[in-house]
This record gives sequence, C-alpha cells and structure tokens, in this order.
Amino acid sequence: MSTTTTTETPAQGEAHLEIPTTMRAVVVHGPGDYRLEERPVPQPGPGELLLCTDAVGICASDLKCYHGAAKFWGDENRPAWAEADRIPGHEFVGTIVAGDDAALAKRGVTLGDRIACEQIVPCWECRYCLEGAYWMCAVHDMFGFKGFDGAMAEYVLVPAKALTHPVDRALPGQVAAFAEPLSCAFHAVERGEIRFGDTVVIAGAGPIGLSAIAGARQKNPLRIIALDVVDDKLALARKVGADLTINIAQEDAVARVKELTDGYGADVYIEATGHPSAVPQGLNLLRKLGTFVEYSVFKDAVSVDWSIISDDKELDVRGAHLGPHTWPAAIKLLESGTLPMDEICTHQFPLEDFQQALDLVGDSAGASVKVSIIPSLSAPTTSAPTVSAARA
Repeated sequence: MSTTTTTETPAQGEAHLEIPTTMRAVVVHGPGDYRLEERPVPQPGPGELLLCTDAVGICASDLKCYHGAAKFWGDENRPAWAEADRIPGHEFVGTIVAGDDAALAKRGVTLGDRIACEQIVPCWECRYCLEGAYWMCAVHDMFGFKGFDGAMAEYVLVPAKALTHPVDRALPGQVAAFAEPLSCAFHAVERGEIRFGDTVVIAGAGPIGLSAIAGARQKNPLRIIALDVVDDKLALARKVGADLTINIAQEDAVARVKELTDGYGADVYIEATGHPSAVPQGLNLLRKLGTFVEYSVFKDAVSVDWSIISDDKELDVRGAHLGPHTWPAAIKLLESGTLPMDEICTHQFPLEDFQQALDLVGDSAGASVKVSIIPSLSAPTTSAPTVSAARA
C-alpha cells in the first residue's frame, strides 16, 4: 500500500511548517487534573489520516467530565466510561497533512483538505452498528473520552473507522468546528418531529440551545420560544430564529407559554440546559400528548413526578444522542453564512490557556457562548487572560 505524506502543515493560514515529531497536547489524568504535556505526533497507519488541528470546541460534556460527573467516571449505577491518559476534545476540524492513498481515496479527499470528524468512532460490528444505528454503538469509542485521543493538541489521528465530512477552508476554524454541536442539536430537532402548526419551546440559549433554535427554524413551526436567564443570550436566540424569548428569572415560563397557546401548552419541548430544574419545567409547560426531547448531559441526578408523563398528559419522552445523519446539513448552514457566528463563537484560546477556557465554559454568569481552542495561537506574554478572535 502506497503512503502519501506531506512535510508541510497548513495551520490557520500561516506559513507551512514541517511536521514535528512531538506536539503540545492537553492530557487527562483524572477529574480536575488536566495537564499540558509534550506528546509524540501520531503516525497514521493503513487507512488512517493525520490532521493538523485547526480548532477544537469545548463542550459542556467536556466540563462535566473535567468535574468528575458520574456519567464519565462512574458511580454505584455504572462503570467509568472516560479514560485517563487521554487527550480530550471531540468538537474539532483539521487539515489533512498525512495519510495513505487508500485512506484519501476512501474519503474523497486530498492532502490540504479540511475535514470534520463525527465524535463517535463506531465499531461497525455490534448489534447497533449492524442495524444502522452507529451513533449508539455498544463499544462507544469516542474522540477525547474513550478509545481514541481527541484534538486538544496540535495534531489528531483519524482512525479508519471514523466518519468524516469535508468543510470549506474559508470558514474560520472555530466556526467550522461548530459543526459538531450544530449537528447534535439538529438531531434533537429531528427527534421532536416538529410540524408547521407547533409551538416549540427550547430551554437554554447556549451552543446546543442556539443550534436547536436554528434547526427548528428550518422546520418553520408556528412559533419558537427560547428560555434562558441571560438577556444577551436571549437576544442571540432571536437572531438565530426564535420568535419569542422568556427570561425565566423574571417571568413564569409555564404561565406565559400557556397564555400563548390558549391554555394548552407547547407541542414540543427541547431541553438543552443540563440543569435539573429544566426537566420539570418542560413537563409542566407541555400540552397533553406533547413531545419532550432530552439532549443535555447532567452532572446531578434529576427527580420528577412521573405521573405527569403518564396519567396526566401521556407525553412522548425522547432522548437524543450525538448527530447522526445531520452533519452535511449542519455544515451547509455554517457555510451559508446566515448564522451570526461571530457572536456565537465568542472566545478562542491557545492550548497553553486550556484551563482558562474550561473555567470560562463553567462560568454560570454567561460570560461566553462558544469557547474554542486554536492550537496555532501563540500564548500571551503576560499572565492576564487573553481572548483572540483568530480566523483561519
């Protein structure tokens, strides 16, 4: 098998550089213990590609993993899923710098092309993969969490089993990497089976909530209502497609939604906050026979009155996981330039400032929307936090 490589690394539009033997990478040593280290640059084997990381977004699930949530590190109900000694980062886009001819041909790409990778790396052998539900793969290897290193590093290896999608190099790196949360939210919207006459309520105007609003807008329901506690994020929600917004710290969302729907309630509720209080809120503001779509990853347990779901309203409660079959549509919307991505992708940091980036994502005051790491950025020369509006 022939191998194609390049000794030049096109990184964020800068001068081409030779691929080094080592790279800077954030490494997980356990909850609350992430460190910047020097690691070998991966060498692609048969069917694999090597990417120079253009950008990697920080997800709420990255933060929950960092803080030791049971979903990742296990508890009395489940074993640990996340792995130590792993490079995190599953929301990424990169430029192909090495790979054999078969790998390039299989994906229809050439050296220098930009691709985004779906976060899951399916085994293609389990019951779910064989039935076509690859996003529910039983093995469930995922970049940055289990099985494969992620992209909080200067380079990332794309295994042969991974799913990839081409992305226009004209997009800023942090915008291109937003294809991951956008595709996830599109899947949540699909799970809601939104119809033209529906009142759709989306809880949360963070990256997933805003993306769900943008996706629901493509379905053109009767009205889209966004809920949050930060006025600036609600203003952004209107820019991406919300018809109405409610600041739940100032107004009773349940009463307002029922007022707008002749006392019935919303048809579809999409939960995108990860806050336990958003679950009973959704159950209460939905009409009878309504649809509840849960997308968030929760750090804490959630308790609700299940009789609302059954005896009171006979609700359709649906989970949503990852972004199967929605990546091309998400990338197309980003490439169209219709979303206010400069206002969504608010902060970009160099690798050296990964801790500041994580802390900013965890800032409950809403100081950021989407935070990304751009490995090609230079670290600041002072100790003061630095935010760069880097563009590819």
